[in-house]
Parts: sequence; C-alpha cells; structure tokens
Amino acid sequence: MIKPLLDEFSTAHGTTVNLVTGDADALLKRLQSERQNSPADLFLTTDVGRLLRAREAGLLQPVESKVLQEAIPAQYRDPEHQWFGVSLRSRVVVHAQDRVKPSDLSTYEDLADPKWKGKICVRSSNNVYNQSLVAAMIAHDGSKKTEQWVRGFVANFGRPPAGGDRDQIKAVAAGQCDLALINTYYLAGMLNASDPVEQEAAGKVALVWPDQGSRGAHVNISGAGVTKAAKNRAHAVRLLEFMVSDEAQRWYAEKNFEYPVKPGTAVSATLQAWGEFKADELSLRLLGRYNAEAVRLMDRAGWK
Repeated sequence: MIKPLLDEFSTAHGTTVNLVTGDADALLKRLQSERQNSPADLFLTTDVGRLLRAREAGLLQPVESKVLQEAIPAQYRDPEHQWFGVSLRSRVVVHAQDRVKPSDLSTYEDLADPKWKGKICVRSSNNVYNQSLVAAMIAHDGSKKTEQWVRGFVANFGRPPAGGDRDQIKAVAAGQCDLALINTYYLAGMLNASDPVEQEAAGKVALVWPDQGSRGAHVNISGAGVTKAAKNRAHAVRLLEFMVSDEAQRWYAEKNFEYPVKPGTAVSATLQAWGEFKADELSLRLLGRYNAEAVRLMDRAGWK
C-alpha cells in the first residue's frame, strides 16, 4: 500500500525508489545477515518494537533533521534520532453490537473480568502488537499486576489465538466471540473494503476506546530509520522527511486509515466518525525496554 506514496516522492524529487516488501521480521533478519552489504537505505516497518530491535542490532544510524523533529512529537521518535514514527495506530477493543453494551467496557483491565469467560478472541502472543500492549502495561503497572491481568485475560479466551486482526473481527461478527483486540486501521480498512463480506463483518462490530478516564488508549507507530549501510543516505533522509509532509500525512490518514503522527493533520471520514480519543503518552522506547519481560510474562500466563 505504500507504493503510491513512494511514486509521488519519485515524481516530486526525481529519485527512483526501489521497494522490497516482505514479512516484517524476515526483513529485519535479512538486514542483520547482510549488515554493511545490504542494499537497503531505509527500513520502514510497523510497530516500534521492530524499530527498537533494529536499533539494538546496530542496523540504524542517527539522523539530525529539523523537519523530523518539528513534525513528530518527542514520544514518537528515538531520543538519539535513529528511528521516527510516521503514522499512528491504537490497539483497541471491538465488540458485537447486538450482544455487548459499550458501557460494559471502559478499560483494558475489564477484559480480565470473569463475565467475559469464553467470549474473547485475539491473535497469538508472538505478535508484536500484543507484546507492545503488554509491555506498555508493565511500564505503567509493573510485572506483578500485569501478569495477574494477562492470566485473567487468557482465562476468557473463546478459542485458541489464531489469525490476524481481521480474523478476530470476523470471529466476533460470526458469533465465535463477543470481544476482540485489534489495531484501528484493520477495522477502518474492512469498513471501506471493496469486498462486501468484509464490509458486512466490520459493520457488525463497534469500537471502544479504552482507558479514556485514566492514561488513555495504547498507541503505536509505523516508522522508519536510515540504515547504517545506506549508500544513498541523503535520498533516504529526504524520503523520510517527505513521509511527514502534509501531503504524505494526509495520505496515511485517507488511504491507509492510520492516524497522522503530525499534529493538526485531518483524518479520514471513517476515523472522524469514531471521534477524538485520549492517547497514552508513554514514551514508546519503554515498549522495547519491557518487550522481553512481556514475552516471558505472556508465556507464563499461557497466552499461546
């Protein structure tokens, strides 16, 4: 989906962009194996967890850019300038409109309530989106309290974790469960899909913004960093700066259904319909600090 944006950059700047796509973790492993021989100039991926892994592996280099610093709030970029968020997404709760009242849910902690036993669908614990949510909870509440929550959450699973976020939405629509954890752009994409089956499934669920009376809903980023092996560093920095331009930020909002990282950028009609929400302001680098602990905790709690 990123190619149209890259084509716009090429037209505007006369620079050819060679795009290599693939599984995010596989691309990270490729960068690690290629090291200085890598042809990659820019690493673009989803979830700050992968960007933090790239930094820890020594695969990125610092970029000093006034454009990036002015466009991107501090909590969405690396303090040492090695990675930068270019769009935002929130991990939220969706529920069956005909079986669940929105007033029954207000926090992530509510998902551990025994009243939801057998009613929750979620993807596996090896998914970085779930790991980052649990890492954020550890950062806020500590390991002991978070593990108690995860155990209660797992006890409420309606089926073994399987599939992606779209599959969780479809499972709620089909009555296999009543609640699911998903990233916002998956629901927005299904609501605007050309496939009527996806549209119908998405229309049967509603979104709840958790923790609006306290710290706010968990947010994460898609982001990028210039590789240490970059042979075309200047072009890579220019592309990264283009991604936070007004034009590119509107594209993220209107075509990819993500929230712009740049404050003041308008969002799509679908996102507008969900209303404004309070976002957790936790520094995203803490998600990397607590990732390993989150994985161990989820394993102990039986989240497969």
